[in-house]
Amino acid sequence: MTEEVARAARLLREGRLVAFPTETVYGLGADAASAAAVARLYAAKRRPIDHPVIVHFADAEGAFAWAREVPQAARTLAAKFWPGPLTLILKRSPKAGDFVTGGQDTVGLRVPSHPVAQALLRAFGGAIAAPSANRFGEVSATTAAHVREDLAAEADLVLEGGDSDIGIESTIVDLSGGKAVLLRPGHIGAAELEAALGEKLAAKPADAPRHSGGLERHYAPRTPAQLVAPHELDAEIGRWHAEGSEVAVLAFSRPDERVDFWLRMPKEPVAYAQKLYAALRELDSAGCARILIETPPAEDSWAAVRDRLRRAAA
Repeated sequence: MTEEVARAARLLREGRLVAFPTETVYGLGADAASAAAVARLYAAKRRPIDHPVIVHFADAEGAFAWAREVPQAARTLAAKFWPGPLTLILKRSPKAGDFVTGGQDTVGLRVPSHPVAQALLRAFGGAIAAPSANRFGEVSATTAAHVREDLAAEADLVLEGGDSDIGIESTIVDLSGGKAVLLRPGHIGAAELEAALGEKLAAKPADAPRHSGGLERHYAPRTPAQLVAPHELDAEIGRWHAEGSEVAVLAFSRPDERVDFWLRMPKEPVAYAQKLYAALRELDSAGCARILIETPPAEDSWAAVRDRLRRAAA
């Protein structure tokens, strides 16, 4: 792996694209200081140019060099959760060009904990712009095989790192406006953030920065997906069955004999999140008319999973 990481770092310096594992999902990386490399990244993902990317660093010192203002709350969260699945949005320094910020005055910063990501960042010696390694708006990649399915022709190298430990994207907290605002829920929940900060998170304002995963439809399979309340699942399966249409189901309960493609999911939110994208990809390949997804519980611990599913079914 050491030789592969060294090769990946060389490719990044040449302006090429490298997919690599993080603890959340796999990322497609480019030299964050190179407008040409990042342009190639956007083209590979078919990402809108005004949609910012998260920039990855080996440590907090490197990350904060890309911010012109680093409030104490940012340092507190970094000390508690970095390296880890947390992205902080701060006012950008001159190091962060329009081509990574989507033209905004803010930049998203992250220090991943995955050992392969850390090795790559240290070997490269700079910042790596890395959105998820899949087509824009589609289901994220949590294995190297997923990356190759989506971006084999675009990624110059895919670093292996096993299955993603967390399986959904990082928590995003905006600190550019003074108060801490949760923009995207993730493995690190609101309660953990508030405990670390010693205060409540502020409500998300209407003019919050654009950010990864912020569009109404995202993380979506190609097959239309539909959220179904637990008490309505049996009737909804029956309706599609009566029409002669085959459906795939993602649910907590045991399989229904009327359904050929049924994946039973864990009843614990962390385990569910870890399996979610692989499950959606598997059901997406079944060739059914629709994917029916049993709605998860309303508890705060399920907030990140509910966010991903709501956008997948939008």
